[in-house]
Amino acid sequence: MSALGVAGRRILDVGCGRGKYPAAIGIDRSLATQADVICDWARGYPFADSQFDEVRLIHVIEEVDDILATLAEVHRVARPGARVVIVTPHYTDHSSYCSPTHRWHLSSFSLWFFSDKPREYDYYAPAQFRERRVEVKLLRLWRWLGLEFLVNRFRWFRRFWEYYLCFVIRGKHITFELEVIK
Repeated sequence: MSALGVAGRRILDVGCGRGKYPAAIGIDRSLATQADVICDWARGYPFADSQFDEVRLIHVIEEVDDILATLAEVHRVARPGARVVIVTPHYTDHSSYCSPTHRWHLSSFSLWFFSDKPREYDYYAPAQFRERRVEVKLLRLWRWLGLEFLVNRFRWFRRFWEYYLCFVIRGKHITFELEVIK
């Protein structure tokens, strides 16, 4: 199967649902989707190592059985330097809790575990990624008041917001952009 995205890049859309990313190879569990490949992604992806330039998990990571295994599998099928895009509800948003399929409720610091920086627990998560971008979307009122800008512009402010303010000034969703390190 060979789907080439923009500029000949191979893109994998994990859990593509009915809105598969254009020119990507979509995988999903359900036949009622736009998936090119139907598989149980908890058992691994049916692709050889280092096949993709980009892997997308849009509103999927919160539903998987095992985040460590999922990101290890993403790391396996991605080429060195590949882009990984993960979008998930922020743990303070109603959508994080309203679906019975959501197993995980994540913060903007949840994926530090996979960072290429010195890590204390790297034996649990040997797959390494470099954090390229983390963006938090806030509810409209807070965005309009400029708080979203502060949360995304200053890492120290984002940490302060998640420690002390996020249950009053709620997050909407988080976008992680990572780079695969092999």
